[in-house]
Amino acid sequence: MGRTLIEAVMRDANMKLAAALEISGSPYLSKDAGEMIGTPCGVKITDDVERVLKGCDALIDFTRPEGTLHHVALCRKLGVKMVIGTTGFDDAGKKAIADASREAAIAMAPNFSVGVNVTFKLLELAAKSLNKGYDIEVIEAHHRLKVDAPSGTALRMGEVVAGALGRNLKDCAIYGREGVTGERKDDTIAFSTIRGGDLVGDHTVMFIGMGERVEITHRSSSRMNYATGALRAAQWVMSKKSGLYDMFDVLGFR
Repeated sequence: MGRTLIEAVMRDANMKLAAALEISGSPYLSKDAGEMIGTPCGVKITDDVERVLKGCDALIDFTRPEGTLHHVALCRKLGVKMVIGTTGFDDAGKKAIADASREAAIAMAPNFSVGVNVTFKLLELAAKSLNKGYDIEVIEAHHRLKVDAPSGTALRMGEVVAGALGRNLKDCAIYGREGVTGERKDDTIAFSTIRGGDLVGDHTVMFIGMGERVEITHRSSSRMNYATGALRAAQWVMSKKSGLYDMFDVLGFR
């Protein structure tokens, strides 16, 4: 995603790459960020986050929870806007981000693809219409290096469906099955996870009734759609002084 974001920013006439960050000890430190995509740009990759943030309007962060939370604290301190695509936060991490958003504008989403967010909206409509007599399964597939499961996008799909049905996902989610599980319980939402190869990201929600099923699927063949959505969110959040937003806000779905 870092490479893809750099490429997307350099393609966008309305944006300028001000900094590129890596963890301490990375072999890419001090190299030209543009070389990652074959187009040198003069921006050196660094691990000195606070120094470079002082010259930035917004930070786009697709890292790991521990790194993102460190960046959140610095952006809050410096008044820098944030776009967060990191997933896998625990409740304490989510609270820290919400607290920081009182002073700095943050756009946060498990998936910044415009197509995925349209899919969320379709799922909301489907769930409201198929609210009785249908079992719900969420299936997601990602590359073998992804460390969290289910994916943040799959969980958000579950949350959207549960919310449309008046349920709390924490109370009705099933994560995987093994052994003699017994009959499926009504009002549950189940998740299945696939990991392998270089899959970018596939998500399917199945509404399975007696004699029919409805499947809503989104498949990604490139990470560029995530990057362009994140840039769209970065431009949108610049008009906000504070607050925690998501792609439904950016796309005007609310």
